[in-house]
Amino acid sequence: MHNFKELKVWQRSRELVKKIYDISSKFPDHEKFVLVSQIRRAVISLPSNIAEGCGSNSDKEFNRYLGIAMSSSYELETQLYLAFDLQYLFKNELDSTIEELNEIQRMLVGLKKKLDFV
Repeated sequence: MHNFKELKVWQRSRELVKKIYDISSKFPDHEKFVLVSQIRRAVISLPSNIAEGCGSNSDKEFNRYLGIAMSSSYELETQLYLAFDLQYLFKNELDSTIEELNEIQRMLVGLKKKLDFV
């Protein structure tokens, strides 16, 4: 078992949740149950799956949860581009958020590789 609260990737994912909630709160009301809901579920999945994986019984299972978190990050990335396409995000908001998300993705890959060698 791992202590998820000590993992930088979990901490960064929590910070991203706050940012995404902030950004998505400015979307039009008619997107509340569509794009806003999807974006928020995807971003919440990141720290949640990291934490859930930490509670698993093996590094192999933990690695699987990290894979789910990675999949959610790609879903989120796509949804952010769609929000930009729909003009709900400014270019600078998109770029800075994608940059943060890409850093989290790199951290997930690094942690997954580390678990593969354990």
